[in-house]
Amino acid sequence: MRRGIGVLLWGLFWLTAPGMCLPVAHAQPIRSRYPIKDALRRDIERARDRVFPALVNILTVTRYYEGGRAQYGLSGGSGVIVTPGGIVLTNYHVAENAVRLFCTLGTGERFEARVVAHDPLTDLSILQIQFPEERGSARQAKRILPFAPLGDSDTVKTGDYVLAMGNPLLLSSSVTLGIVSNPRRVFTDVVGSRIEAVEFEKGDRSGMLTRWIQHDALILPGNSGGPLVNLRGEVVGINQLGGMGVGFAIPSNIARKVLRQVLQTGKIERGWIGIAVLPVEKLGRQTGALIASVTPESPAARAGLQPGDILLRLDGKPVRARFMEEVPLVYQQIADLPIGKTVVAELERKGKRQSVRLTVARMEPYYGKEMEFRELGFTARDITRPFAYARRLPLQGVFITGVRPGYPMDSAEPSISAGDVILKVGEQPIRNLNELQQALDGFKGKELIPITLQRKEEVIISAVRNKPPSESAPSAELPKPWLGIRTQVITRQVAQSLGKPDLKGFRITEVLPWSEASKAGLQVGDFIIALNNEPLEATRVQDARELERRIEQLTIGEMAKLTVLRGDQQLEIEVKLEPTPESAQTVRSVRQKELEFAVRDVTPMDRMRNRWSQNQTGVIVTEVASGGWAQLGGLRLNDLILAINDQPIPDTKAFQQVMQHLLQQRPPIIILFVRRDNDTHFVFIEPDWKQLHP
Repeated sequence: MRRGIGVLLWGLFWLTAPGMCLPVAHAQPIRSRYPIKDALRRDIERARDRVFPALVNILTVTRYYEGGRAQYGLSGGSGVIVTPGGIVLTNYHVAENAVRLFCTLGTGERFEARVVAHDPLTDLSILQIQFPEERGSARQAKRILPFAPLGDSDTVKTGDYVLAMGNPLLLSSSVTLGIVSNPRRVFTDVVGSRIEAVEFEKGDRSGMLTRWIQHDALILPGNSGGPLVNLRGEVVGINQLGGMGVGFAIPSNIARKVLRQVLQTGKIERGWIGIAVLPVEKLGRQTGALIASVTPESPAARAGLQPGDILLRLDGKPVRARFMEEVPLVYQQIADLPIGKTVVAELERKGKRQSVRLTVARMEPYYGKEMEFRELGFTARDITRPFAYARRLPLQGVFITGVRPGYPMDSAEPSISAGDVILKVGEQPIRNLNELQQALDGFKGKELIPITLQRKEEVIISAVRNKPPSESAPSAELPKPWLGIRTQVITRQVAQSLGKPDLKGFRITEVLPWSEASKAGLQVGDFIIALNNEPLEATRVQDARELERRIEQLTIGEMAKLTVLRGDQQLEIEVKLEPTPESAQTVRSVRQKELEFAVRDVTPMDRMRNRWSQNQTGVIVTEVASGGWAQLGGLRLNDLILAINDQPIPDTKAFQQVMQHLLQQRPPIIILFVRRDNDTHFVFIEPDWKQLHP
């Protein structure tokens, strides 16, 4: 949550001094407190046994948009089964943008789940556990799951014991005990003048309809979506927020209303008339609600409602918001109005009562659908009426949420950036993401794409070069003479420590296998003091490349004579100079754009430095994009890919052929057999093919 919540608790203590007597009205016999404790324990155990089997641990593969591209990550939370058929209640911010959902029961069984409906406004999502198909039948297996009953959150009182169940820090199956601190908590600004929406890291908004149950049962990240349970074993809330010893749960009566509508209609719809209200207590009133603002072109605006009006009745029912805690009830009353119905609003304006008729509209979501345009390198979302109103944007167009560095949109002239609104592509007006995709498809094969966009009050035409990033070509280097060893300078301090203060030159620290240096018999620990009878005078760290430069002045195939000290012996060793092995920069590399990783061919230097066999094949991973499917599957930099789905991968050409075949087949799992350090390992990549474009 982006806004902080400070809680100040005052304690009241009685102090007694020696000799001080406190009046006692009736002397009562002292009774053991154990029966009370035992009764509480029995209540806790009964509530636990009734709800705990319905607790689920939720793991999600989530798609999010950042840096101009779609990215994927693992996250999780909690949920509770509320029907015997496997309907699960959880938080929207747990299941939001999930492309894969898994629910693990208390038995350890794990099932995939699907989203039935999302409700960002209350931060609730409804999931359906999907059971395996019966063997030999297309029908789903019938199974009854343990489920928890929903209680009446309106009966929750301050001081009631509650249990918070969930999976804190993704550690499954946890229960904590606390009491209700405030059953009708709302979040306001510092001076308490307005209700503030709760915003989560991904930009989700919640709070207009909610009066949270505040409690002190410990909840941590991972508890989100888990049940808050009374001692009767009823779910009275869905935990949503927590921190600093304070937790907040969405009341079960709100969850019940959402669940009922979803089970009946498959979706969430609410009435909307376009007003914001404030309590009337400071106006000296006990009834009604103060209209603080009216959205332009809304039903309220068309009916003539104005800021400053006191709304008294709506569709024949009284409106009451004396205090800030009652404002969400007014919004709930509006949300419950049937969409399309013409209702009567009774109001008071400057002391005079009057009635107006207005037609209830459907409440639109704040955020529209978001989408990645991979070839051009940007992400964008549809503009909803609430989003346009809050951001002062045009209603027609598509809002750019990110531009990917190095892609065509990043080099547009003039530049295009997040926050711009695309109005037209060529001469085609753009109203939504589908129209934008169609318009861009019409420019395939053309060099430039003219895009008209709005930036604040400016309308700009930008030209985008319609060309995706090209594969990097290997750099061409002329071979140079090379000696297959690694060395260190014999500095004065090193020479003195060895008892040879006059020693100069280089000490061999590594002899690369299969090299001519290895064949000639050079060894780790040899001191090279001369090359072709010319002394090596290196004594400083800065002289580290002197031997390499001297070697490069010779020719490939030439025999270089090295004067070497080995123990008490001085040896003359001739080594045939060989060409510099291919480097990582000179070999072929390819990028796998769908799974977002890159590989290159193996070089002789790779084999030598890693002590692989001389004929080791494969491709080396050089890049794994953060948030891509490859990273999500566990692929790492410098992994050596040996096989993909049992197909050997000797080089990048074979890699491309195998991957092209897999892109056509679209298997649910791509299995990479890799060499990682000294061990072999399997990497399982499970892409969501529906989100990938060939």
